[in-house]
Amino acid sequence: MVTVILPIFNEVKHIEKTINAILNQDFNNSMVEIIIADGISNDGTREKLNNYENNYPNIILIDNPDKIVPAGFNRALTIAKGDIIIRVDGHTILEPDYISKCVDLIKEKNVANVGGPMNVIWEDIFDGVVAIATSSKFGIGNAAFHYSKKGQYVDTVYLGAWKKSIFDKVGGFDQELVRNQDDEFNFRLIQAGEKIWLDPQIKSKYHPRNSITKLFKQYFQYGFYKVRVAQKRRGISSLRQLIPAFFVFTILVSIVMLRFSFLPIIFSLGTYTIANFFMTILNVSKKISSEELKNRNDISRLDFFIKSVFYLPVTYFTLHFSYGLGYLSGLLYFVKKWGSIKLEDNYFVR
Repeated sequence: MVTVILPIFNEVKHIEKTINAILNQDFNNSMVEIIIADGISNDGTREKLNNYENNYPNIILIDNPDKIVPAGFNRALTIAKGDIIIRVDGHTILEPDYISKCVDLIKEKNVANVGGPMNVIWEDIFDGVVAIATSSKFGIGNAAFHYSKKGQYVDTVYLGAWKKSIFDKVGGFDQELVRNQDDEFNFRLIQAGEKIWLDPQIKSKYHPRNSITKLFKQYFQYGFYKVRVAQKRRGISSLRQLIPAFFVFTILVSIVMLRFSFLPIIFSLGTYTIANFFMTILNVSKKISSEELKNRNDISRLDFFIKSVFYLPVTYFTLHFSYGLGYLSGLLYFVKKWGSIKLEDNYFVR
């Protein structure tokens, strides 16, 4: 038995494609239950969900008044009947063999969690730029699920498929974490002696944030709550999370030193700008020559090159600066919580 959990809020644009992709899996439908934890959506999503619940007996709709992912996930987890739990976001489209691959690999690798790479659905040039930025080591660091083409043991994956029993062992998602609750949970798994497997056979795509402002807010929150993850787990899973904070810190110090010298700000921003420009040209050139772009009739390669050479440096800077600023802000905001490691969840089964 498999339980697919969707913690969602206001996903009217994508929710039908997401649910239809789950319903059209090659896995036995009678062995799949779908629990949707809705944060009381008010954009038309709820009406669509009611229609699905009325027409599909394996779909269960529950309320998530807290409106955040970990609370909705835990509420669904409490009533889940599946031996394997699979999380899906409301803007993600699963490949038809997604569930069967997750089930097979959990058994084959004998691990607590499996997941696949994070692939962007890009409908326009900005989406394509986000795809480049979030799948390159310069843009996002060495988190393997953003770019890896081979199966390997990792510290975290996109979405996730877990043995239900693991939640009874280590608890549910931490509801204090508006973001990074999956990172904290996976870190908790590793500290409990469990393993996580990333495999490109597990395929899905997602719709990214469609503006620089939304991207900034998203990655600011990632950096902000990563501090709380470090406090709760009493450590960091990777040094990559500290690099944006160091980058922003050097900029702030350089600004303070402007009254004495322009050299620090010139060196810090100048070095970054050169690296940003070099990686922009390199990664845009790779995308231009890719089969993915060659096969598209709606976007010319020349138009993509011209616009992405402008968009991509801004996107890189947005990812780096917002995450780093969020991390530094988190250090200040959570400064009194270094001794507070209590797990805050509402998962009541264990």
